[in-house]
Parts: sequence; structure tokens; C-alpha cells
Amino acid sequence: MRLLTFAREQGSRFGVEVPGGILDVNAAEPRLPASLHAYLYAADELRPVLEALVAAPPAQHVLPASGVRYLPPIAAPQKIVCIGLNYRDHAAEVNLPLPTEVTAFAKYANGLVGNGAPVEIPRESDKVDYEAELAFVIGKRGRHIPAERAYDYVAGYTIVNDVSVRDYQMRTSQWMLGKVFDTHAPCGPVIVTTDEIPDPQTLGISTTIDGEVLQNSNTSNLVFTVPLLIAELSAIMTLEPGDIVATGTPAGVGTSRTPKRWMRPGERVKVEIEKIGALENPIVSAAS
Repeated sequence: MRLLTFAREQGSRFGVEVPGGILDVNAAEPRLPASLHAYLYAADELRPVLEALVAAPPAQHVLPASGVRYLPPIAAPQKIVCIGLNYRDHAAEVNLPLPTEVTAFAKYANGLVGNGAPVEIPRESDKVDYEAELAFVIGKRGRHIPAERAYDYVAGYTIVNDVSVRDYQMRTSQWMLGKVFDTHAPCGPVIVTTDEIPDPQTLGISTTIDGEVLQNSNTSNLVFTVPLLIAELSAIMTLEPGDIVATGTPAGVGTSRTPKRWMRPGERVKVEIEKIGALENPIVSAAS
């Protein structure tokens, strides 16, 4: 299934892509919550109800996709964890050895925007970079999860553009300031459930800006796989439904190019991942 959150007059709604458009889940079946995040907390119980609904969606509750405004699939996750230097080709382009330990940092919900929403170039810096990333979304609470059971705790997969303000990022050895500007965590458009992506380490991943291909790789280049990341992170903290983990970016980022390639107002950046789709956002100047 392709799960999503979208906007309606009454607020955000839990939706599923179905033939003909977007199914408003709660409107069609009141036993199901109006929030995708709430659904994840009860998915073991509610999944059969949702699957039956998706198999025969009532037409009166299916909205044309062209009129739907996508929101971040999870609006307020407890955690957004990002993994650094996790692609072999990216490590090579920055002349660093492959890591032997996981490098992690955080983004926050202030950065989340959905498919089609603008990404701002802040007035503090114009050195704003793109980073295509496969992300997985936790579907079940867990701590000390062994790698061989890790997929049991994944609800599905989505796309994150780990937008990075490079001069702020490199001010110190701690990257956080360059990673947490408003609108700098585009996410979506959907969460694709694990039954549709049994192996997330085989997916094409790319970034284009106005048709210019800047990143073009495959998740087979990941250093630390999804199961290894879940085992490592859950040794440190309890993972909760709705937590988002962005798994790192491949080669081709703007800061590694000569000359450097920053995003500019007026452009459109598109991150595509095989079997998930495309996350596309216009680039604008931040309001003063």
C-alpha cells in the first residue's frame, strides 16, 4: 500500500493511493483513524480493516489525485534520525574511508514539508545543498532489536531530501546547525509498505534540478543497511511508530562539485527513488 497524509478543509487526513485517486480512509471507514501516525500505533490490529477497504474503495470517498495537496506523511515524528557518509560512492567523492561506525545526527519537525511545498533559501546563507535519501519509517515500538528481526519493525519507506546549509554545517564538528533550518526536510510523497519493497537495498535513487541529473545511484551502495541501522539505533534509544530514519545520500551532492552547485530560487528539485516515486519541491527565497 501507498500511505499518505493530505490536506482537506477540515485539516490533515490519512489517505491511501488507489486506482482513480486518493482514498480518504477515515471518511470511508470510521473505525480507521484520520491520522496516518495514529494508524501506525494500531497497525497490527487495523491492517486487515485497511486492506479490505483498499481492495474495494467506495468511489464517493476517492478524491482525484490532481486536486490533492500532499503533506509530510508523518507531521510530528518523535524522532528524525539521519545517517551520514553511508554510501560507498559518496565516501569516494569526498575522499574519506568507508566508516566502520554509524554516524548519526538529527533533524526536527520544523523542517518537514510535503511534496510540492517550497524549500526556502534562508537569508543567512545561499550555500544550500540537496541530498537524496531513502528513509524508513518505524511501525512498531522496539528497543534492542536484533538485525535479523529488524524488518518486523518497519512500516514502510519514503523519500527525504536532507537539505543542508553547508557553511553552517561546517562551522564546527557538529553538523546540526546546517541541517535544521525551516523547510529543510522535504518528505514524501508517500510511505510504501514493506510488502511492496521487500529489499530496500536494491533501489535506484536520483536527484534532478530542472531536468539536470545531479545524483544517480542505487541503494545497493549503502554501507550500513536498514537492518544494521535499526539494530544500532535501537541499542541506544527506543524506536517509536512514526520515527523517520534517513539512510544517507549518494555521490553527486553540490558541495563536492567543481564549481559547487547550490540550489537557487526559481528552480525545482526532484528526488526519485524506485518503487516509491518522486518528491519534488520548488526553491524560493525565504520571506524577510
